[in-house]
Amino acid sequence: MYRDTSPGPAQTSGTEGTDPRTLRRNRTQGHVIECDGTRAVISAVMPPDDSLSADYWAVGTLITIRSQSLRTVGMLYRIDTPDGDWSNDGPNRLHVHVELVGEIRDDAAGKPVFLGGLSAYPHLGAIAHRIRSDDLKAIFANTDKTAVSLGELSQNRDVPAMLSIDQLISRHFAVVGTTGVGKSTAVCLLVRKIVRTRPDLGILLLDPHNEFASAFPDISETISDTSLDLPFWIFRLEEFVEVLFRGRRPDPEEVDILRDMIPLAKQRFRGDASTTLRKPRRGQSLTADTPIPYRIADLLALIDERAGQLDQRDARAHLKALSARINSIVHDPRYHFMFANRAIVDNFADVLAHIYRVPANGRPVTIFQLNGLPSEVVNAVVSVLCRLAFDLSVWSNARVKTLVLCEEAHRYIPADPDAGFGPTRAAIARIAKEGRKYGVSLGIVTQRPSEVDATILSQCSTMLSMRLSNDADQEIMRKAISGASRSYIGFLPSLANREAISFGQAVTTPMRMMFEAVREAELPGNHLSTDTGGADEPVDLNAILKVMRDPGANEAADTAYELEEACAPIDDQRPSLPADGPAPARPAAEAGGREALFTYEGPLRRQSDQPEARNVRSGRRFTDPPAPDRTGPSGSSRELISRFRK
Repeated sequence: MYRDTSPGPAQTSGTEGTDPRTLRRNRTQGHVIECDGTRAVISAVMPPDDSLSADYWAVGTLITIRSQSLRTVGMLYRIDTPDGDWSNDGPNRLHVHVELVGEIRDDAAGKPVFLGGLSAYPHLGAIAHRIRSDDLKAIFANTDKTAVSLGELSQNRDVPAMLSIDQLISRHFAVVGTTGVGKSTAVCLLVRKIVRTRPDLGILLLDPHNEFASAFPDISETISDTSLDLPFWIFRLEEFVEVLFRGRRPDPEEVDILRDMIPLAKQRFRGDASTTLRKPRRGQSLTADTPIPYRIADLLALIDERAGQLDQRDARAHLKALSARINSIVHDPRYHFMFANRAIVDNFADVLAHIYRVPANGRPVTIFQLNGLPSEVVNAVVSVLCRLAFDLSVWSNARVKTLVLCEEAHRYIPADPDAGFGPTRAAIARIAKEGRKYGVSLGIVTQRPSEVDATILSQCSTMLSMRLSNDADQEIMRKAISGASRSYIGFLPSLANREAISFGQAVTTPMRMMFEAVREAELPGNHLSTDTGGADEPVDLNAILKVMRDPGANEAADTAYELEEACAPIDDQRPSLPADGPAPARPAAEAGGREALFTYEGPLRRQSDQPEARNVRSGRRFTDPPAPDRTGPSGSSRELISRFRK
């Protein structure tokens, strides 16, 4: 089995196999002269001729050491000479330093089987030799039924780099690497492999640079700032406060006012504005975090009512400041995605179905473009998306499975506990710690792993590390990899583009691999290089300024109407009925309707009492209210939404 003239893997492929000098090469590399629990030193002699292959002593390759009935696998990480000198005239003695990563045994049928761990260590004088091709395939073989090939080994391009998709997504993963090394392309490759292997899984990809939409035109739905409909009433109090104060430290007095007023506004929308102190029945209590629709006009009316009370003299300044803050945010065109609906309707089920692809209809991937959103509220939006992904899986009993891919994750979960937005960190941390139980997975993509929350990053059981030149980033990877393979970290600064070191639960053993090439049409950001217009086409600064001034406007809408509506004062929006009035009817959303924002078009009095009533202030006549919207979600969806709100 160990004949000195047996060929190595390099002799079975390429031009090297036809070289007669390679065929007479001796496979015996040397003998073990030193060994401890994790490493060994091999003494070998380099002959003066050129009969050896070019990669005979390549750092980063695997070799085997014959020891009794097994072969110990070692990863070559360093080569030197004992005296620090080199002779061109005669043979040279070398010291080859290897890290012991496992062992190979032959089964009853003579097939090699790799075991990660060592049952016996090589003795002094044990023969070290070039690894055989069959042994190399056995080391990186993956018998998981969901295993797919992401590329090939850097040591031998004939051996595929296999990775288990189930282990990858169930135990979370991270893709790290400095900018320009192909990190986004690797993410595109992973997403397509996951979609083919797990069609039941929905993927929510948070795209801060708007580069992934062109990579998945056939399997994804893209949500941008112009098409996003994320109603403000879905936000929890702390998330809504983050939007109102635009990333600045909130005023505690104003937060307390919102905590009191928002539940009352929700009661008014439901037609129950009673202020009785009687304990509400089960399922009827409302808080500022309950995802129940309400009108901004009602909220402002309640704030104005409190400001007019005599006992609110000390709080009047805070009430007026809060009212002005809400008016400002509602009429800011950049926040069109939160206040887009002209009529408030309970479209919670539609929002969830669209974002989390329920049902997928052949497009399980949601590309959520964040570049068009105001930078100061991106964290709040990410908090909402991650929180709802977890809640949806929990309350559906894991029937809705979602993978949340966080591109540029250091923005949302920074290592500094005082930086970032607390609810965003908490939502992502909850997925990282508990998501596996409910079918929610997390993928972290970043160029600075040292700037990512260490607790969340430690929950990622599979790492795909591309080139990293920063010492702090390398140290994070060194802590993540197992002790028997830490020498791989030494290769991180010199990895080529598309090359990565993969380790963790999804691979059988750490490996240095090369990602397979991705078609040009499926590369991320390919539209940026092709959709640039004519080279001689002049730049229209007026069009650019229009987008800068109104980034949230719908391109298909009438410009004059948008400008008129943007300037309309919020006082023109009529609030819900007072406490002693009849319950308002739910407004039906009419396609293309021009209703004022958050307007209730129902009667102020019962039509039976006064068939034709006139509003004294506006002079407008009111007709019968529209029929309530009955085209809601199915029974199962209603039950799911009700469990959300309990």
